[in-house]
Amino acid sequence: MTMVFPPPPIPTLPVLGTSAVFPVRRIYCVGRNYAEHAREMGADPQREPPFFFGKPQDALVPGGGRVPYPPATTNLHHEVELVVALAQGGKDLSLAQAEASIFGYAVGLDLTRRDLQAAAKAKGQPWDMAKGFDHSAPVSPLTPCAQVGALQGGSIWLSVNGKERQRGDLGDMIWRVPEVIVQLSGLVTLAPGDLIFTGTPAGVGALHPGDQVCCGIQGLGELTIQIG
Repeated sequence: MTMVFPPPPIPTLPVLGTSAVFPVRRIYCVGRNYAEHAREMGADPQREPPFFFGKPQDALVPGGGRVPYPPATTNLHHEVELVVALAQGGKDLSLAQAEASIFGYAVGLDLTRRDLQAAAKAKGQPWDMAKGFDHSAPVSPLTPCAQVGALQGGSIWLSVNGKERQRGDLGDMIWRVPEVIVQLSGLVTLAPGDLIFTGTPAGVGALHPGDQVCCGIQGLGELTIQIG
């Protein structure tokens, strides 16, 4: 078989403490998974089934660094999130299978063109372009589960130019990580290499060219980006 052009390289994340890299297959995101963030977005934070959206795998920005300010927006927002990396997959997983599927965790930023999202919502249109644009998924190196355990709780935070904007606890999630995986596996067949952004605490806000964003999760270190 002859390909029309060489396939693009597979995006990867470094794995802390090793020389290995984690090949990324798909990027899934769960919306409004912290009650206070649901409220600040004008939603009712009841424990209804979570909803999901996606980002293309090449939206990944491994390890952070310089991120260009995206086109077609004047209201770029930050959302710090726990990212889960899967080493196993399947469909209709049980809670035990979901827990066993996790390879490790990372700190991630779900960058959002909030004005595009709001306009799409108002028209009842999909908001893929508000979430899935180039460079919209900075993610720190992965920390294997063996180093941090199941991460049932722990501080999650974000600052912009040294001023804290977001702070919460992983224990405040409406849907815990294994539950998120179970729900998602009922919609699509998961596979090794999948990443899942698990939602953000309250305090999301606008970013501007020149801003330095630093965020972190207890036990997972930090992720820093500079808005270009």
